[in-house]
Amino acid sequence: MVQYNRINSVRDNSQIIAAKIERINMIDVKKLDRELLSVEKPARYVGSELNSVVKDKEKVSVRFAFAFPDVYEVGMSHTGLHILYHMLNSIENVWCERVFAPWTDMEEVMRKNSIPLYGLESKDELKEFDFIGFTLQYEMSYTNILNMLDLGEIPLRAKDRTDNMPIVIAGGPCAYNPEPLHEIVDLFTVGEAEELLPELLGIYEKEKLNGFNKLKFLEKAAQLEGIYVPQFYEEVYNEDNTIKERKVLNNNAKDVITKRIIKDMDKVYYPDKSILPYIDVVHDRVVLELFRGCTRGCRFCQAGMVYRPVREKKVDTLVNQAESMLNSTGHDEISLTSLSSGDYSCLPDLTLKLLDKYENDNISISLPSLRLDSMTFDIIQRLQEVRKSGLTFAPEAGTQRMRDVINKNLTEEQILGPVETAFKLGWSTVKLYFMIGLPGETMEDVLGIKELSYKIKDKFFARPREEIKGNLKINSSASCFVPKPFTPFQWMAQNSIEEFYDKAKMLQREIKDKKVSFSYHEPKLSYLEAVFARGDRRLSKVLISAWEKGCRFDGWYDMFDFDKWMEAFNETNVDPDFFAKRQRDITEVLPWDFIDVGVSKKYLVSEYEKSLEAMTTHDCRLGCTNCGVNHRLIGGACPHVQNNK
Repeated sequence: MVQYNRINSVRDNSQIIAAKIERINMIDVKKLDRELLSVEKPARYVGSELNSVVKDKEKVSVRFAFAFPDVYEVGMSHTGLHILYHMLNSIENVWCERVFAPWTDMEEVMRKNSIPLYGLESKDELKEFDFIGFTLQYEMSYTNILNMLDLGEIPLRAKDRTDNMPIVIAGGPCAYNPEPLHEIVDLFTVGEAEELLPELLGIYEKEKLNGFNKLKFLEKAAQLEGIYVPQFYEEVYNEDNTIKERKVLNNNAKDVITKRIIKDMDKVYYPDKSILPYIDVVHDRVVLELFRGCTRGCRFCQAGMVYRPVREKKVDTLVNQAESMLNSTGHDEISLTSLSSGDYSCLPDLTLKLLDKYENDNISISLPSLRLDSMTFDIIQRLQEVRKSGLTFAPEAGTQRMRDVINKNLTEEQILGPVETAFKLGWSTVKLYFMIGLPGETMEDVLGIKELSYKIKDKFFARPREEIKGNLKINSSASCFVPKPFTPFQWMAQNSIEEFYDKAKMLQREIKDKKVSFSYHEPKLSYLEAVFARGDRRLSKVLISAWEKGCRFDGWYDMFDFDKWMEAFNETNVDPDFFAKRQRDITEVLPWDFIDVGVSKKYLVSEYEKSLEAMTTHDCRLGCTNCGVNHRLIGGACPHVQNNK
């Protein structure tokens, strides 16, 4: 088990200091303070929040910049940042700081006044760190990675960075297809990083003591489970631009990169505090991670596949974590999070214990990720006594046929029944999440979104007048389906941009009831997301070209410039349709085939074929579905099934 209090080292602090290269490049704080008066939300850039960590940089040997490629408010709402930030800072010889993408006004100030990007805690320039670690939460943040490196005066391409420059690493859900960033990132962490990062930093620390050589370090890092070093591999292409083979160029590199997984969630590091921002952020509350993984098997959902198997925390562990976090933050809300919080096997026990303990203190408990068929309304009703909120449901598809195709395992009765119960208990605002462009979808299926929304409206009014309370508002929204790696739909073609618009605008025309509103996600954004989700190494040059044209904050609709992206594809002679709109044969070599997430390709093919027949697969808590993850990553039979053979 990894020891978090200190990276193992053979030297004392005097040796550390002697081995260090003296670094003095701290930004001009007085100039920074002066210029911050001219930007929106200067609190994004000052640091010094309660529970942030400041160390003596002369007493640490490894400096790590946790880089979130979006604005402060988004990054500070990310649970993984808080976990890894405090975990790394619990290691005596490591100092982890934060860095976020500056908004355009701040970028202009920085470039105009020669202020390089810096760590929030020390105000040292980014190039003074040993590691810059990017979290890859969504594909449309990639240009921000380039912009942050450039603002930090760090070469964009890994081959241009010398031994005395930071090692650029990346992890997170998008790292399951790392190839579009292969020119930029030195190494990727694949899977869960709580044990992997201390091991990696330990190797770095020893190499740094002995006279650092980047290639030698990368060769040793590549031997760790869950580490991928792109420069140690080469892709060979067929004449039709598909991948012919993948060559390993270094003897230290592995043919297959197996994702790293935490086996015991009760023993893994979890912070007893979180940083308290000075400004409002997206999520400002105590977050309790109930479990990792999912057993539902929705065929569109990458997270449901790559985070398998389910590993739960004990109730006592969660109650203790809640107490520590509340005491250190003063928050008045506890959010119980996971991919599907209602599937936590001890949810009634946990929620009742938390309510009994904190209800009189007016501390609310929220369940942001519930399925309609897992809702326990007696618990939810009590939760709402502290703070009432709207209900959010995700039917995903409007017709039963499409819900079977995607393996949602949710009938219309299982949707309308809980909604009716919610209305009887006093709720009157409902959010519904759908997708359009799902494999095999017809216009009739699309219109099913309208029909289901209207049926929910009818349930509200199909009661005696004296029982109807509140002003009904149904907000239905549709995202555009994006085929993702390691899902049964990874071979599927995406709808064209025009098809997405046709379906979305038809729903806008058809939904005329004032009680039901409809919105949809921008198809052009979803198209590019699919390109980078399923792309290969040739996209690196496109990404750099798009950034050079000014693309950044592409996930923000008012910043997104589709025309610049198309110019970048044209100038680099890369066809984006090849990655997004092309149906792939199940025998094709995929860019991410060298990564093993535990779920077997045989299982994904089986689920793909069942989707073509609209056949469902049951929740694996009800019986093993032979996805392969437990035998390959954990060892032994599925823990959710008694006497499983």
